[in-house]
Amino acid sequence: MMRAKLAVLSGVALSGAAALIAGSQTWVSFMLDGTHTVETVTGNAANAALAPVSVALIAAALALTIAGRVFRRVLGALVALLGAGLVALAGGVLADPLGAAGGRITELTGIAGGAAGSAVLWSDTSVWGWVSVLAGVLAVVLGAIVLLFSGRWGSAGRKYDSAPTAAGAAGGAPDRISDWDSLSDGTDPSDDFR
Repeated sequence: MMRAKLAVLSGVALSGAAALIAGSQTWVSFMLDGTHTVETVTGNAANAALAPVSVALIAAALALTIAGRVFRRVLGALVALLGAGLVALAGGVLADPLGAAGGRITELTGIAGGAAGSAVLWSDTSVWGWVSVLAGVLAVVLGAIVLLFSGRWGSAGRKYDSAPTAAGAAGGAPDRISDWDSLSDGTDPSDDFR
């Protein structure tokens, strides 16, 4: 079960990292009429929300490493929603690349609105937009897995629990962790053996 948890959490972090890297790459290339210069627009320039969503996926993967059962399910739903958002954001750029590059076209030509697209001689999209779409789809799937199956994962450990364990409450045998906890509380666990 630990390997499955590690694989899912790594997948969530990698989907966020892949989307973050993809957003910094060129998504749209175009050439304006009357020029011989190829202009480019990165994914983050085309849609500024891509980077924060990608970073939020990475942060959710980190939070899942210490989250309890209930919070894991909340984070699983959040990961799925962030993945769906990533798909929508990247898909919007891919569906209308000239619209996404409109700010850059206006900056170069001074023409705004729908007329700006008429100044473009040709345009092309790169594979990086599709990388973000795939990263979003992966995040949706992994978020659903976290939501449905994270209840079977082991907890982060007694250090993060608010209630004492059954062995500690019943006066079970001390272990190394409880010995260190006793030292932290100011008691010497070896006093019992004197």
